[in-house]
Amino acid sequence: MVIYVTEPNTFVGDDLAPGEEYEVRPADTGTERQNRAWHALLQEYWASGCHSYNAKSFPHFRELIKLYLGAGAEKYYSVVDDEGNRLDRPAVRHRVKSWTRYTKKERKESIDRLIAEMHQAGVQTRKFYEILQGLEENDVKRMDG
Repeated sequence: MVIYVTEPNTFVGDDLAPGEEYEVRPADTGTERQNRAWHALLQEYWASGCHSYNAKSFPHFRELIKLYLGAGAEKYYSVVDDEGNRLDRPAVRHRVKSWTRYTKKERKESIDRLIAEMHQAGVQTRKFYEILQGLEENDVKRMDG
């Protein structure tokens, strides 16, 4: 269901019923279905062993995927000495953008890139195909979802 805010305290939308409660969130916020799909795909990619990431653990793997296939880093930091001078060879640190801060569009694009890489890496597990089937049936990546 789509609800349009036409002015404060006024809503227009199909199937709105007086006295009913509806969940309303900004249109660019990612959906719960996208959230479940992303995490299921990540878990299956990790479990398949088909990836080539040098990850120490699943949380580390998840951060690498978000960095390379997701929306990337929110901030980059350069290491400086005690007096604030950049070092000759500055070490760059980053903070990966949290999945909760992704827009619907960023989530859709990240899911698309993850699926493409999983295909390229040769993931052929039953669970992977079940996830893909669920995505097709529910059209999870759609912007209005």
